[in-house]
Amino acid sequence: MPLEVFDSSLHLQDNKFHVLLAASGSVATIKIPNIIDSLGANPQISIRLILTASAAKFLNGQSEEQPSLDVIRNMRGVEAIYLDEDEWVIPWTRGAKILHIEMRRWANIMVVAPLSANTMAKMAAGLCDNLLLSTMRAWDVSGLLDPPHEVLVEGKDGSEAQRIIFPTTRKKIIVVAVAMNTAMWFHPITQKHMKILEEDWGIKNGGGWIEVLRPIDKGLACGDVGSGAMENWTNIVARVNERLFGG
Repeated sequence: MPLEVFDSSLHLQDNKFHVLLAASGSVATIKIPNIIDSLGANPQISIRLILTASAAKFLNGQSEEQPSLDVIRNMRGVEAIYLDEDEWVIPWTRGAKILHIEMRRWANIMVVAPLSANTMAKMAAGLCDNLLLSTMRAWDVSGLLDPPHEVLVEGKDGSEAQRIIFPTTRKKIIVVAVAMNTAMWFHPITQKHMKILEEDWGIKNGGGWIEVLRPIDKGLACGDVGSGAMENWTNIVARVNERLFGG
């Protein structure tokens, strides 16, 4: 548990890409260590992880693919892990930092993998009853609030260094990788929520900030077969790298 409230302003000159990785309550949370291991291989990527109470239950050292949070804290690139109780771990006083606001300011990109049916519904409705949802609800959808953050990437084979300034577009992006049971996915309310995320708030309309990675077809952990499984974690990592490096 963090011992003090995080101050994003102290990291504007760290010359690192800031990935705010999050998971909500879905079996696909067990892919978080894979995502971290791949992203963390780049020494210029800094990762902060937000877990909902339900998501944290999937990472309790049950098996090799479900390491404990203590193990994950020591993985390459991981700066900190945040749970709901960390939001107000220190009683707030006037002038003090507020964690979900600092998380938003710090992030160059936010990645929610997996985005469960429950968290999707709350997100679409604008609810913010945990740290993850509060961070998404407080996202700078105007593109006018957060300070610029510059990262200098050394050139390879004698090429000139690349200077990347975030946000690379007017608004910083939240990538969400949807995951749920097949019956949940085909429920009509899910399609209404998807319309909000993809059409009303989606980056494809030119003014949005959400990029949705739709679920894929496969056998699910519950035994059902069909659409609903989270996009392959390697593709999620590839998408994050594209967004970070301007692809």
